Amino acid sequence: MTELPPVAHLHVHLESAVRWSTLAEIATDNGIDFPDHLRGGAHRFTSFTDFFDQNHLVRECLRRPADFHRVAVEFCADQVAQGVSYVEVSFTAAAHGERLGDLGMPLAAVLDGLAEGGERHGLEWNVILDTSRRRSVERAWRTLDLARKHDRVVAVGLAGDEDHPATPFAAVFAEAREAGLHVVHHAGEAAGPASIREALDVGLTERLGHGIRVLDDPDLTAEVRERGIPLEVCPTSNVALGFVPSFAEHPLPRLRAAGLTVTLNTDIPEMIHTTLRGEFAAAAEAFGWTSADLADLARASVDASFAHPGTKARLMPGAAARAPRTPSWP
Repeated sequence: MTELPPVAHLHVHLESAVRWSTLAEIATDNGIDFPDHLRGGAHRFTSFTDFFDQNHLVRECLRRPADFHRVAVEFCADQVAQGVSYVEVSFTAAAHGERLGDLGMPLAAVLDGLAEGGERHGLEWNVILDTSRRRSVERAWRTLDLARKHDRVVAVGLAGDEDHPATPFAAVFAEAREAGLHVVHHAGEAAGPASIREALDVGLTERLGHGIRVLDDPDLTAEVRERGIPLEVCPTSNVALGFVPSFAEHPLPRLRAAGLTVTLNTDIPEMIHTTLRGEFAAAAEAFGWTSADLADLARASVDASFAHPGTKARLMPGAAARAPRTPSWP
């Protein structure tokens, strides 16, 4: 498979999509020691801690407005090369701003880079601001404050270790929804149905970042299906991080068979040497899916996105004739 139908990429972290060659150059410019074994690209993780170490290295390298601007421009080029038509890219803006002593600078530089890259390469985009469950509620409030200042930020949400509950952040996300922002949480990847339940009922999530453990609870599966909550499934990432034994054993076919709305994504593409085109090709090979199956996944991604109705109509003929996708709420 070499071509994709118009597709939206809904779950991809900017920091984990930075080209390693670019990161090595930025590290040199900023006087940061960059490990030789990573200069040629990411290696296979030996542990979840190894992943966090690599992620920490990426964050430490990004320091100047030019750094954030450059990686955003290159991100656009890379997405278009993968066949992506529209992307909602996640960015941990407040963490960078706190680290660098300028809360607004990293996001402003990224937005400028996305605007330039999107125009240059023909990519439509919006931004999701995430914040770690392990960090303070105050950082989550700062994330929301940043989101409200920029029209191209369409959503906020929690990422990180699911051992840390979403409940302390409930007021932040209730206010986000009142402010007209969407809410999207990571849930049901490392933890089970209880994490998904909390994301839905307390976190008010409109999509599930990963959500692959939903099948552990048939009643929850039925509820997620009936409420129209899409799943942002990232198979290669799930395998690389040790949450699924192999691509062939991934629950992706069972999620679709259960009637759930499933979208295909990369999550941390540069760290695991994948692309969105690669995810589609791997799914076709592993599960024997036809071009019609892949087209269904692509349509689901557009429909589940927070894109403007006009964008959806351009990407998916007939979308404008349907009501916008809005999950039902109890």
